[in-house]
Order: sequence, then structure tokens, then C-alpha cells
Amino acid sequence: MVALSLRFDLRNPEFAATTSSERVRAAVDMAAWAEARAGGVAVSLSEHHGSPDGYLPCPVLLATAVAARTTTMRIAIGAVIAPFYDPIRLAEDLAFLDALSEGRIDLVLGSGYRAEEFEMFGVAASERGRRTEEVVEVLRKAWTGEPFDYRGRTVRVTPRPHRPGGPPLVLGGNSAAAARRAARIADGFAPYKAEDWAVYRAETLRLGKPDPGDHPGGALRPTTFLADDPEEAWADLLPYFLHDNNSYAEWLEDASDGTAGPYARSTPDALRASGRYRILTPEAYVEDLRSQGAGARAHFEPMVGGVPPDLGWATLELYEQRVLPALTAAPS
Repeated sequence: MVALSLRFDLRNPEFAATTSSERVRAAVDMAAWAEARAGGVAVSLSEHHGSPDGYLPCPVLLATAVAARTTTMRIAIGAVIAPFYDPIRLAEDLAFLDALSEGRIDLVLGSGYRAEEFEMFGVAASERGRRTEEVVEVLRKAWTGEPFDYRGRTVRVTPRPHRPGGPPLVLGGNSAAAARRAARIADGFAPYKAEDWAVYRAETLRLGKPDPGDHPGGALRPTTFLADDPEEAWADLLPYFLHDNNSYAEWLEDASDGTAGPYARSTPDALRASGRYRILTPEAYVEDLRSQGAGARAHFEPMVGGVPPDLGWATLELYEQRVLPALTAAPS
């Protein structure tokens, strides 16, 4: 069976006419469905704060719900925005989550880039590097389960995570400074840009650490939906695709540090032509997956940009009912 992954950020713009409760429940149900019936191996969750469309602010809580409904699926949080957390409380929450999931949590720690979020939490953007480093240091010490000094007082985080030492700590970022920080203090690095990976690799080698190898790739996969009539589906889904793309583009354009990413503002025609979002028939998706060979992996963001849960489920059901059987059928 082809491995399936899902991603959720729970954007819920007003024009979607759905509630956040419906969206949260659907995300957990979709993750459970994926593992039980569709070869689901991973779900990834994202974090932002104060967004008018209700973007997921608490991925650790959603990850806990997913962990309680699944048994084998990897649960990735990318990224926990480290400067906005109390390090001790974050260490406790993540240790508990790692225990509940029996070690199925994968973490990326980000430093943040939206000015509105720093203002919301009363954190100076100039402090984000230092705060991220402090979080990494505290998590490592806390997950030993032993007492340690924290800001002049002795603290102890219990119980320990399921994995000795806790989950690996990967840093996100899109700058040379973030790359050098990751090489110095983290277990890995997750940039968008190949040039930042080159800085990371060079700094890792300079520090005498093992070579992390070539850039593993960070380009976004196309956001895929399935429909028997793609033209009709485009009319329904395009507003959500535009909202997703242009919201990210606006945030990145406003970033005061020049943070770069894979999004740029777009128009309906340009967005459709870009291939960044696509709607395929089940049969076309079967051929797409077959063309990928033995390592083929299906990926869906079924509520991207605020897509209502029922439209997201329509794609997942077509995948289960029409794509999987075709992929597993014996050659004629």
C-alpha cells in the first residue's frame, strides 16, 4: 500500500461557513481514518498565532488528540515557535505527548517571523535567536528527568519522555544565522532554501560533526484534491486555494527580516497555472503515484485554506475507494 501523509493548519476563514469545532474534530477523525484504512503513516501540524482565520495556535494539543486516536502514525509538529513558550512548561507538555504517543512525535522548532505574533506575546523579535537556544538547552536538560538549574532555581521535569532524551530537536529557519545555530545546537535543520542547507552543512563540518549530506529537499509538494469533474471542483475549491497561498505570501512579504519562502501573491488564473494546487481524477492520481515508483507517497491537505470538512472528506473517500484499489489490483 502507498504510504499516505496528511497536513493540517486549521485555517477557518469566515467565507468557509464552518466552525472551529467541526474542523478540529474532522482533523482527528481524518488522521484516525488514514491510519486505519488508507495506509496513513504521518500527519503534520503547523502553528501560528492571532491569525484572523483561526490558524492552529496549539499544535501540541491537537497532536495529543491525534496520538490518542492512533497507534502507529508519526505525528510531526512543524514548527513549534519556540520563543513564545515557557521552556519548562513546553518540556512537560512534550514529554507527556511523547509518552502518550510512545515516541511517535517529530519536532521542528522555529524562531518565528510574524511581527504580530511577537507583539502578541510581548517578545522582542531581536530576542528570538537567544530564546530559541534557551528552549533547546532546557528541553535537553529537562528530558533527562534529573534536577537542573533554570534561571537561578532548581527544577525537575517528570515523567521522562518515552524515548531516552526525548524527541530529536530539529530547527527550522530561512537564514544563514538559523543554519549556523542549527549546526551548533540542534539534531537537524529544516530550511526551504538549498543555500541555507549549504551553510548548515559547512558549519556542521567546521564543528567536527558528522556530514549531514546533500540538501534533502524542501520544496512544497503540490496540494492535491481528487474529483470526478476537476473543472467543477475548481470552482468550489479555488477560493480556499487562493486564501491559503495569498495569506502565506502576505505574511512573508511583511516579515521584517527578509524571510523567504515558496509563496508569492497570485491571481486565480496564475495560481491554477502554477501547478502549486491541482485537482485530479482518481485515475490520473493512480498514474501519478505509479510514475513515482516504489517510493511513492500520497499526500493530502484536506482542509487547506479553509476547505470545508465535507469537501476534504470527498477527496479522501475517492482515494480510499478508487485510488487504493487500483494501486493494489493485480496487473491484468
